[in-house]
Amino acid sequence: MTSHVPIRAIDMRLIDDLFAMGSGYVLDFGNRTFAQFFQDELGIDIDDPKYQILGTSKANRLRYFLRVSDPELRIKVLTALWDYREDSRRRKGIEESVPGAAVEFRKLIARLSDKTQSQPSASPTHNLNFDLSRIDLLKSELVELNNLAPLQRGFAFERFLKNLFDANGLSARSSFRLVGEQIDGSFELSSETYLLEAKWQGAPIGAADLRSFNAKVEDKAAWSRGLFVSHSGFSDEGLEAFGRGKRVICVDGLDLYEILEKRLALPEVLRKKVRRVAETGHPFVRVRELFP
Repeated sequence: MTSHVPIRAIDMRLIDDLFAMGSGYVLDFGNRTFAQFFQDELGIDIDDPKYQILGTSKANRLRYFLRVSDPELRIKVLTALWDYREDSRRRKGIEESVPGAAVEFRKLIARLSDKTQSQPSASPTHNLNFDLSRIDLLKSELVELNNLAPLQRGFAFERFLKNLFDANGLSARSSFRLVGEQIDGSFELSSETYLLEAKWQGAPIGAADLRSFNAKVEDKAAWSRGLFVSHSGFSDEGLEAFGRGKRVICVDGLDLYEILEKRLALPEVLRKKVRRVAETGHPFVRVRELFP
């Protein structure tokens, strides 16, 4: 059971910024769609007068709900709103307006989940087999990438991934160059070699980048596979256009954070992603769906 960690004023300021609540609105919801979202997604009647103590605007109802609701439900609501926000942003091609939004949101959820105060016990399937200081170091390294200049960030992101792979015993190899193409790295999993593409950019990855990387993979040996890591995620349209039945699996920035936050073994995460691709043909499934 999640303990009740209070929402601080600084947390609410972040929530206001993330969900565009400054003028009483919440994202692009109207009154009807706001009520429908809460009912359909969460089974909550947000129009109930008990949530109108601070006022009747959508933002005030949400603020009051977050202050008085059950901790697990509160986290579920914030996560659902974040998913809606990111889906809308991808579909409309809107640039991120809140600096470090994804990292700040993950830190907020971790604090509200009390994960910074009470660490979950390790299990054989989730244990990374190295001490907590190494996990914390990798988490700090991932967060600090947001503070780097764009030209530095790409190479630092590749170094972070190599450190993560090495920590999980995946025999990582740093960036290498072939004639006419650049490969960001490689590693071994279940006796198969995976080529790595790693990108840190503002917009989600679309079909063109996915196809380009898949072509590199298919040009290699038949047993080669590909892992595309995009900190900004993948657009729904890009994934749809990319199609099914490819030898590429995808990981986004939230996946990386949750792997470390939940102390998941990276090889197990990748194997589950590979199995889901084999079952559905879809190259991307979120870690939270594989490890609820």
